[in-house]
Amino acid sequence: MKKILFLLFILSLPYSFAQKVELKKVTDTFQIFKGDIAGNPIALHLNYDDIIDCHQYQHFVDGWYYYDKYKKKIPLTGVYNLGDLYLFNFGNDQKRAAKLFKGTMTRDLIEKSDSIAKKLNAKEIISISGQDTDREATGTFLMANKSLPVKLHTRDTRIYRFNDYIIVPGAKRVNIYDFINKAGGNQLISYTSGTSGNRILLYYEEPSNFNYCGRCGASEGEKGYRVLYFTNDWNFKNYEDFLIESCLENIYDSTSVRLKDSKTLKISIKPSDSQAYTLLVDPKNARVTLSK
Repeated sequence: MKKILFLLFILSLPYSFAQKVELKKVTDTFQIFKGDIAGNPIALHLNYDDIIDCHQYQHFVDGWYYYDKYKKKIPLTGVYNLGDLYLFNFGNDQKRAAKLFKGTMTRDLIEKSDSIAKKLNAKEIISISGQDTDREATGTFLMANKSLPVKLHTRDTRIYRFNDYIIVPGAKRVNIYDFINKAGGNQLISYTSGTSGNRILLYYEEPSNFNYCGRCGASEGEKGYRVLYFTNDWNFKNYEDFLIESCLENIYDSTSVRLKDSKTLKISIKPSDSQAYTLLVDPKNARVTLSK
């Protein structure tokens, strides 16, 4: 679908649609985690510091941690790898060793981060496994000959996050990152209220794959509409997703027309390996209807 047509579609909508419902985009580039080392409470502050090669979620991090009891910041550098964290303190040689570590690192060496850091005389090593999002992230703290358990009070260790906050009446906020998807790219089209509850219509464009060296990593991305359903008092219930273009689902051939005397958009989608279907996008009623 042409972006020009989409922009004309947006501009044709009444301004009143955006009076009570807003979409606020906030991209996190750092996180502060709470946790403990061998039962001793800690705070861990990590900053995103550029991708290592091709993958958005294989990147360098810098930051610090401290024990809550002492509040003395201990510097760290390392990598984030698809949920896992490898963090290193090099003592008085932190700045030089961190630069050497980053200069050595490639995506093929990420899992050998510990051995590379040891060769650079790392004084402390924190390794955390965060790929199992059904439980809190756990790992190991190494210093000299000492090995201690580490735990973070979170199931999501991502540093770089695309937050799309839907702000609804009553100052309630729904973060699409938490409830729907983590790729961002949403745009508010319209909303409507009725006896059965409230609806919000979104258009989105998001990456097909955060690994730009992998399948669909160089594509134009996934595009479509989402309808979010809320109760009468604006509590989030569920949502529906409607693709119009997708590398992952082999959807490339779509055409759109504006229905005569209407703001409704008719989109015909022809997936290359499944049945064609049609979407009617009705901004006035914040509704999308699918037919085959």
